[in-house]
Formats: sequence, C-alpha cells, structure tokens
Amino acid sequence: MRTFDLSPLYRSTIGYDRVFNLLDGVEGAGNGYPPYNIERVDENDYTITMAVAGFGEDDISIEVKENALTVSGNRDEEATEVKFLHRGIATRAFERQFQVADHVEVRGAALENGLLTIKLERLIPESLKPRRIEIQAGTSPKRIPNKAA
Repeated sequence: MRTFDLSPLYRSTIGYDRVFNLLDGVEGAGNGYPPYNIERVDENDYTITMAVAGFGEDDISIEVKENALTVSGNRDEEATEVKFLHRGIATRAFERQFQVADHVEVRGAALENGLLTIKLERLIPESLKPRRIEIQAGTSPKRIPNKAA
C-alpha cells in the first residue's frame, strides 16, 4: 500500500511520465521469482545475478529495449515419466524487468551452476565527462571593445 500521492506532480509537470511510472511500479514489484542480486563491481561496472535453477541457455531470453532490460524464462515441460514425491525446484515461466540508466550497456551474460550472470557497463560519452581547464600564467584574456550604437 502506497502512503504518498503523486497526483499533484502529474498536474504540474510535463515530460516526467517515465519517472512517475517507475515510482508507481515499485509498489507492485512482483512476486520475487526468480531471486536476484544487483552488485556494483566498481564505479562503472555492474552485475545482475539471478537464480534460475532448472533453466538452460535455450530457455532464457535477454532483451534490451528503450532503457529496459528484460529477462524471461520459459521452459517446456518435458513429457517424462518421472513421479516426484516433492518438487521444490521451481521451473515456472518468469519475466523480470530492470530499468537501465542512459549510457549503460549490457556487455554479456553467462549461465553457470544455475546462476545467470549479466554484466553491465556505464559508458559515459566524452562530451559528458568533466574536463579540466588549464590556467595559463602571465596572460590575461583579451577584452572585446564595447561599441556604442
């Protein structure tokens, strides 16, 4: 249950629809399956690790579209004659979506020992990186004469 009202913000802002949708989506974040970790490896590298026991490489799909990373899994139930006394490893279909910031790119994914690892990297363009301006000693900037009209 949400304890704050976003409606005043909807009335007074333009172009922030995506941010408000993200805030609304936090409340109903899903059922928690499959469990996952998000790790910050260093300043620009991140790793998402998902527990996907019972799924193979062919059963999992990873897609990036419009700043949304979607991981989905769908395993075809094989017609086997195995009779389970207890079936605790869930193999139900899932879809998990992560919002990815601008300039973050997926670098690769690997599936090992039931853990899906997705590597992400933030690539900041040179035009957005801070620049250091050198100060030259002994010179003053030229002034532009003020011409009267």
